[in-house]
Amino acid sequence: MVRIKFFTHSLVCCLLIVCSKGVANAQKRNKVIVTEQRQPLFHVNDTLPVVGSMPKVGEKQMNKGLVNSAINALSGQALGVNIVTNGQDRMAMLASVRVRGTTSLTGGNNPLVLIDGVSCDLATLSTIYPADIESFTILKNAAETSKYGSRGASGVIEVKTRRGKGSQFKIYYDGTIGFESVYKRLRMLNAAEYVNAAKALGLDYVDNGYNTDFQKEIVRTGFINSHHVAFSGGGEKSNYRASLGYVHGQTVIKNKDYNNFMAKLDISQLAFDDKLKVDFGVFGSSQQDEKIFDPLILFYSTAAMNPTLSFHKVGNGWQRNGNASQIAPVEPLLLERNDEKNLTFNSHLQLSLQLPYNLRLAALGSYSSTSTENGKFAPTWVWAQGLAYRGERKTEEVLGNLSLDWKHCWDTNSLSATLLAEYQREKTTAFWTNVKGLTNNHFGYDNLSAASDRSYGGTGSSYVDPSLASLMASFSYTLLNRYTFNFTTRADGSSMVGKEHTWGFFPSISAIWDMKNETFLRDNKTISLLKLRTGYGQSGNLGGISSYMTLKHYVPVGLIPHNGTPIVTMGTLRNSNSDLRWEKRSTFNIGADLGLMNNRLLLTAEYYYSKTTDMLYEYDVPVPPFAFDKLLANIGSMSNSGFELGFGFVPISKKDIELNVNVNMAWQKNRLLSLNGKFKGRDMTASDIVPIGGMSGAGFHGGYSDILYQIVGQPLGVFYLPHCKGIVENGHGHYKYDIADLNDDNVIDLSDHGDRYIAGQATPKMTLGSNISFRYKDFDISLQMNGAFGHKIFNGTTLSYLNMSNFPDYNVLAEAPARNIVDQNVTDYWLERGDYLNFDYLTIGWNTPVRNKYISSLRMSLSVNNFATITGYSGLTPIINSYVVDNTLGIDDKRTYPPYRTYSVSVSIQF
Repeated sequence: MVRIKFFTHSLVCCLLIVCSKGVANAQKRNKVIVTEQRQPLFHVNDTLPVVGSMPKVGEKQMNKGLVNSAINALSGQALGVNIVTNGQDRMAMLASVRVRGTTSLTGGNNPLVLIDGVSCDLATLSTIYPADIESFTILKNAAETSKYGSRGASGVIEVKTRRGKGSQFKIYYDGTIGFESVYKRLRMLNAAEYVNAAKALGLDYVDNGYNTDFQKEIVRTGFINSHHVAFSGGGEKSNYRASLGYVHGQTVIKNKDYNNFMAKLDISQLAFDDKLKVDFGVFGSSQQDEKIFDPLILFYSTAAMNPTLSFHKVGNGWQRNGNASQIAPVEPLLLERNDEKNLTFNSHLQLSLQLPYNLRLAALGSYSSTSTENGKFAPTWVWAQGLAYRGERKTEEVLGNLSLDWKHCWDTNSLSATLLAEYQREKTTAFWTNVKGLTNNHFGYDNLSAASDRSYGGTGSSYVDPSLASLMASFSYTLLNRYTFNFTTRADGSSMVGKEHTWGFFPSISAIWDMKNETFLRDNKTISLLKLRTGYGQSGNLGGISSYMTLKHYVPVGLIPHNGTPIVTMGTLRNSNSDLRWEKRSTFNIGADLGLMNNRLLLTAEYYYSKTTDMLYEYDVPVPPFAFDKLLANIGSMSNSGFELGFGFVPISKKDIELNVNVNMAWQKNRLLSLNGKFKGRDMTASDIVPIGGMSGAGFHGGYSDILYQIVGQPLGVFYLPHCKGIVENGHGHYKYDIADLNDDNVIDLSDHGDRYIAGQATPKMTLGSNISFRYKDFDISLQMNGAFGHKIFNGTTLSYLNMSNFPDYNVLAEAPARNIVDQNVTDYWLERGDYLNFDYLTIGWNTPVRNKYISSLRMSLSVNNFATITGYSGLTPIINSYVVDNTLGIDDKRTYPPYRTYSVSVSIQF
């Protein structure tokens, strides 16, 4: 910590001294003035992908449907970037962004997000209004992400926001109004079918005389409206852009709304004979989201409730079946609260000074602050004593860097170099309070003192302050305008690893061959672009380590009486490991870019292979000599490899008519290579077969529940299941799953080491993104399609709702009585292909001919989001978590958000 603090003070002093000297010696340089223009017409040619290993998604490539989040704008547009958005709760997408898959078991798989050079997270990116974004650039290979060191170990999403340009004052307005409706629900028994089925089976049942469709009762027609206003202007020496945005939505689930207010200001100024450029930016947002308290309980109770009961109160309470302990009355479940408010403030100041001898000195300083407030409330109608919770998490981050760039060109050669020093300090504080024993349900979570039970452990707080210092050197040489070589090395020093491993060194090298500039292709009119590229590099990852894990960490562990007074005792809860170090990821890539017919046909292809070593994993250790039975250590390894292919084609390109086809495809393979090794001379082993996901919570009434496994030698997240040969009678007039004896020992053993086999993987082997755009004069139409293939989904929802052993206490699917299955063991019977092609949106736009001295352009558009899905999957939707490795990966277990379709109209005006 002392070394890093000293480095910070040195960096700041150097920044001030060098900047002051540079300004004093500033000399005049040429000026480039660019006038900002928003083209009123939609030119399909501009939507072609930018080829290369660093895809750039500009305004023309961003999604054109209803886009109320910057993450939505990127979905399906960049090779190797997987984003799940449709058919799910909007907030779920924040944990569903992966750049070239998962590379670590314990964490650090989220990409680094940089907004105008300032680091942030996916949650902050979601608050940026899409109209404020000029472009996304995706960095995937180690040679590209190396300049960001360990922060970019899992890929980098660079976001460039719009700036004011030119001298003319302009006003922009973008507005959207839309509504959403659920288009698919489970077909459960209605009241008459429920009663008839119970009578036919001779079962006792409750009939209160209602015919309630609980799935219909909890939904509504959702509504969304968003508005964004921007102002820009300036002169030859300065420019500015300010914007305000507001989004408000009512989800298709009753009582669940969300809104987001954001403001942004950017100012640029030239000074000292245009030698010094100053960029200042500030951004703030307030995002509120009323989330579902427990999706599994809500959706299971909704589907499985006796349809003869009332949805609303009858007398002084809600009707329920006392024998159905795993479900609660549905209407009061909607009164549960799980509210979240995110406040974000982000500011930066960048100074760029042109020095003699082609030197440029730049300094960047930024301050970011985020605050997440969470309030939860469960009324006594659904919780015996009720529950109220308040918590807040605040993070402050200071980042400063100083860079020196040098460029020199002669003849057909060029040489450039960059030196950079950077320091990042983060402080995170949190507190929370959890109470029970509510005297009434009127206060919600706003009056915690009204609760009578404040149990030990229900209140707490935390504090961490990790820091990171970095040094980087980068060199680039281009020979004969054809051969480019890049070399980068970066050293990162972190306060979170052991003292002996503070610094990690991560080099990279890459090369590009521009074959179009060769004499044998220079005059070729068919080939307009041809580049070959390759690279190799290393990066470090600290995502699996939290602060103070290398030190003995003392925390409250209990209460003891002392002289009649309770005293809090302190102790450790885990083993510390002073040998914790960086996870290392080595990546090799080779690719090519090809353009034909003046780039009317563009193709890009790339193969990559990466291997993660020193991977963090928690191991079983003996007690003694260890104080606890678990230890986090760097031992394991895994690999990721894949092939990416993208092409854009303009078959028609005329003044009044254009057609564009854009497709990107990615094949990805992940493999867990090893978990065993040595730690300080001690053999460390871990089980080769570990369950990580299964049926859980409400609705699962017995049987072996593990479905998804982590198995050495296999992709992360494979289905390890018994094999079902079919459905047979159980001898009592019911049916069951006929499970195969896979190891031929005449015993059906459903345990992990019994009659199970690897039945498929949960992550897609191939993903697809495609956009087809057509323009006729001032009218255009755009269709976005996203797909995933080669993976499987376990349909736990149907498994649960088809099980007749719990009927009539729990309602079942309409087909369940006829099939009469009384069995809930998990088998591959409900493992289905997860392949799908989703028509993400269809947008029809009109660039109106309205032009006058006030209005420069006016565009109107109609959009349908989640237009249609082609799939063989029998569940509500195949678009579930298929990328993030957790206990929900590939498992459809009654928590699926109702699939909805959105219809919207948008207006864009430039004054």
